[in-house]
Amino acid sequence: QVQIVESGGGLVEPGGSLTLSCLGAGFTFSSWYVSWYRQPPGKERELVASISQQGFTTTYSESVKGRFTISRNNAKRTAYLQMNNLKTDDTAVYYCNAMDVWGEGTAVTVSS
Repeated sequence: QVQIVESGGGLVEPGGSLTLSCLGAGFTFSSWYVSWYRQPPGKERELVASISQQGFTTTYSESVKGRFTISRNNAKRTAYLQMNNLKTDDTAVYYCNAMDVWGEGTAVTVSS
């Protein structure tokens, strides 16, 4: 069964850090780009970061560039989103996508 499972969300204070994980199952994880999206409360889903199959190419939205880092470990079928210097505007449900398959998301709340 093809499946994407996100984890690692939670409540963090402004300026704090979190690392999200995206586990892929049921498909050849290493053959696909992986992207992280987020959907803030009451807003549209937006692309945050992407990484190529072997990790050589990464792209970021302007709003997270320099603060977030996307990476992957194909042996573990897992992609990561390291988020530093978090801001209240980063509050959202974060989703992982690979092979046009979506996970259920993991919620990140940045609040003091």
